[in-house]
Amino acid sequence: MSYTEIEYSVADRVATITLDRPERLNAFTYVMRGELIDAFDRADADDDVRAVVVTGRGRAFCAGADLERGAGTFDHDAVKDVPGEREVFADGVPRDGGGTVALRIARSLKPVIAAINGPAVGVGVTMTLPMDVRLAADGARFGFVFARRGIVTEAASSWFLPRLVGIAQAMEWSVTGRVFDADEALRGRLVSRLYPAEGLLDAAYELAGEIAANTSAVAVAAVRRLMWSGLSASSPWDAHRADSLLMRAFGAAPDAAEGVTAFLEKRPAEFPMRVGRDLPGDVPVWPGPDPTGAA
Repeated sequence: MSYTEIEYSVADRVATITLDRPERLNAFTYVMRGELIDAFDRADADDDVRAVVVTGRGRAFCAGADLERGAGTFDHDAVKDVPGEREVFADGVPRDGGGTVALRIARSLKPVIAAINGPAVGVGVTMTLPMDVRLAADGARFGFVFARRGIVTEAASSWFLPRLVGIAQAMEWSVTGRVFDADEALRGRLVSRLYPAEGLLDAAYELAGEIAANTSAVAVAAVRRLMWSGLSASSPWDAHRADSLLMRAFGAAPDAAEGVTAFLEKRPAEFPMRVGRDLPGDVPVWPGPDPTGAA
């Protein structure tokens, strides 16, 4: 698939997905939706990709949904002629486009690092919530502005945001709809660290490189699924069982033998297992099948 609204590249075992509509502050469209989903499919299918970095071209990360169509922007029936594929649930309810992207990112087998280089508003911030680490430029700004546009939080952010920042902070940002600065995002635990704009991508690549150089790809994929699925486990006993199943599967596998041997021999590990070939069947399927029958 060739892309028109994002750019996809791979170097040093790291895939970079760049939102690429700088003239529109990388505003989200249904075309971008399809391209993002395809890019994450592509990254998961490539065993040479060990981590994914997502950033924006120009001075914004993503300014939210493209509002060029005016008052009817969020009217599903009014935008049927807008380019880009739409999806519906089995009962005919149209799926929120941002949600299809968020759930595809949630399903990623590779760790995902957001390098938020500028304004991230609306779907521009909610799409980052299922990413594993959010790094931001110190001049970035954020906003869950939906209530100020007369709509509701989307992209499954009613599930992700309270789990990341707590219900009180999630409610404050969502019901005021105000735009806030990077320092507040850091204090509220929305982002992990701030950097000068010129150092942001280097920091993201350094983190991605640390993953690529030192860890088992299969173990990382399993840990990612364990962590995210564990957020909705009913008790630590459920997490204990999931851990135990995978400790049994991984303990007898080649990567565990190599990891221990390399440590004892004081050398870098060369893990032989590959995600596309060797991921154990006991790794949680998350997000699970949709109860309405949608993909």
